[in-house]
Amino acid sequence: MTLLKKIRLLIVFFIVALILSGVTAFPVETELLWLQHHPSMVPAFAKDWLQNVYTALVETNAKYPMLAYGFDWLAFAHIVIAMAFIGPLKDPIKNKWIIDWAILACLAVIPLAFIAGPIRYIPLFHILIDCSFGVVGLVPLLICRRWIKQLEDQSLAK
Repeated sequence: MTLLKKIRLLIVFFIVALILSGVTAFPVETELLWLQHHPSMVPAFAKDWLQNVYTALVETNAKYPMLAYGFDWLAFAHIVIAMAFIGPLKDPIKNKWIIDWAILACLAVIPLAFIAGPIRYIPLFHILIDCSFGVVGLVPLLICRRWIKQLEDQSLAK
């Protein structure tokens, strides 16, 4: 497999992962209800908190459904951000800055989670889950960045 093909496959993986992680915001109430019906899927330390989140979401959606629009925009933002990776998919060398930007965005998840999480009464376990998205996102991006550099070096050597 060529280096360019490996880069493109990794970018497609990242695009799909980004979209999937975003669109889960659309049915959040349904997802939490499903977890309520499948308690064995939830660690014991998270059950009470998730029940509280579900209750708050149901009550809020019943009284103030317009607030759920924020979840819609969150999902949409993931889709739009994923679209930015079309550039590096087409021309990784020319658009390597998008990979660099995404690496910075993944790093920025960590301070945001640790600053906003406690302000919003998010428990530490969930803050760490949020941080894991940034950390896990870094892995394919750093590999991709290294491969793009190798591709760039190869094209300069020709």
